[in-house]
Amino acid sequence: MVILGAAALSGAAPALCQAPMMRGHADPTAVIESLRASLSLNTAQQQQFDSALAQSQAARQTARANLAQLKAALQAELAKPAPDLASLAAQADAVQEQNSAARKTARSAWLALYATFTDDQKAVVRNAIQARLATMESLRTHMKEHLDQ
Repeated sequence: MVILGAAALSGAAPALCQAPMMRGHADPTAVIESLRASLSLNTAQQQQFDSALAQSQAARQTARANLAQLKAALQAELAKPAPDLASLAAQADAVQEQNSAARKTARSAWLALYATFTDDQKAVVRNAIQARLATMESLRTHMKEHLDQ
């Protein structure tokens, strides 16, 4: 039972910290980060972009640090004869909340920047999101075909 619980927690730990690292796969606002050169940002938008980028980087650093702490806590508990899985679960919940708050702060900064975009800039973002979704769907289809063989 302990091994199953620890395996579940160790498997959950990386997932808890990946939200900020999705890098646009599930968060359309993250696409904006990859479009800096294509958006022809004005000075005010450039400042907002830099701020949003810094917040995204901080969110990723927070997630990495939290994952390292969670892994260390998991290893420390597993070194005990009777690991406290409830304590690990509580720590995992706290990490998830911290990571979610950091991700939401960064997302808000990107959304505030997006709100300043012209229709042409919004079209660039829309097209990039559509292209990314098409690529993801193509990969999904390819993997499904590969796995069905």
